[in-house]
Amino acid sequence: MSLRPAPIPDLPSPVLAIESSCDDTACAIVGADGTIMAEATLSQSGHVPFGGVVPEIAARAHLGALPALVRDVLARAGMRPGDIGAVAASCGPGLIGGLIVGANFAKGLAIALERPFIAVNHIEAHALTARLPGIAPDGAPFPYLLLLVSGGHCQCIAVEGVGRYRRLGGTIDDAAGEAFDKVAKMLGLGWPGGPAVEALAREGDPAAFALPRPLMGRAGCDFSFSGLKTAVAQKLAPYDRDALPHGVAAGLAASFQLAVSDIVADRIGHALDMMPDARGLVAAGGVAANTVLRARLTDIAHARGLPFAAPPLRLCTDNAVMVAWAAIETMREAVARGLPIPDDIALRPRPRWPLGEMAARLAAPQAGT
Repeated sequence: MSLRPAPIPDLPSPVLAIESSCDDTACAIVGADGTIMAEATLSQSGHVPFGGVVPEIAARAHLGALPALVRDVLARAGMRPGDIGAVAASCGPGLIGGLIVGANFAKGLAIALERPFIAVNHIEAHALTARLPGIAPDGAPFPYLLLLVSGGHCQCIAVEGVGRYRRLGGTIDDAAGEAFDKVAKMLGLGWPGGPAVEALAREGDPAAFALPRPLMGRAGCDFSFSGLKTAVAQKLAPYDRDALPHGVAAGLAASFQLAVSDIVADRIGHALDMMPDARGLVAAGGVAANTVLRARLTDIAHARGLPFAAPPLRLCTDNAVMVAWAAIETMREAVARGLPIPDDIALRPRPRWPLGEMAARLAAPQAGT
């Protein structure tokens, strides 16, 4: 039995999608049944000396990369521009410069090809990625609990359907990925910090240092990582970073990683208590690529008799496949409700775009601007 969605007559396909909300420039072509026909991502390296993303550098890099990237995915898919059925792009939330570059490039392409343009909420794209055919054994049926963990986001979201989301909790200070980046910088590691800390942690003892677990055991499912980051800084205070013993650095990395996974495990347990109708647990975002965290989340889900799903590592970080799939899910939902295919050519990119606003797009005959 195929898990691919049943075809819908006249659904524009395939979708060419662009993602440019932060520092990765990505393009993909995806069929209406979820078939990934081509994908490509260019990760920017110009931010490394600054230890974080510089918006102006990111926007300029997107502008320079997009024409060649679009040509590349078309060539990989063996297609001409006229073979594209719809065009999509991330329009928020994110860095406004990058969003403007990607969205306007995609809109220009849609106008030239006389195809519909679908504006995609970057968070919604992460939320729906697990429904791509082949990721979850049962297709990730609604409703499910989403843990979104990345450099800019750390949220628990009840995903009840396309366009229907409830935020159950989130970080009150740093995001998990931001904490990884800051700890990596303290340890003299590279950026982005998540992969670097995880690699070093494999050489250390997770019990080497006693670190706090902020908010652990408290009601709700909010997160806090600022105090944990400060505790790491205090442990490092007696050492000169240039002469930091490797064993100390590895032990701190392992202890920090364990503390993060303990915090997340506790918060997810509370979130599942707040969502008793959840049919699964899903993780998305760059930090969802962390293998220790994935193992903890798998154990939590299985202990409650729920399936756990997370995208493959390449689809955890920002990518255009998830943007294309979110556009496809939006179009399918519109057709199912008897609405026209959305054409968001007048929608402006936004640095903030709350998920709660997505329901309105599918509640009226014409998507709002």
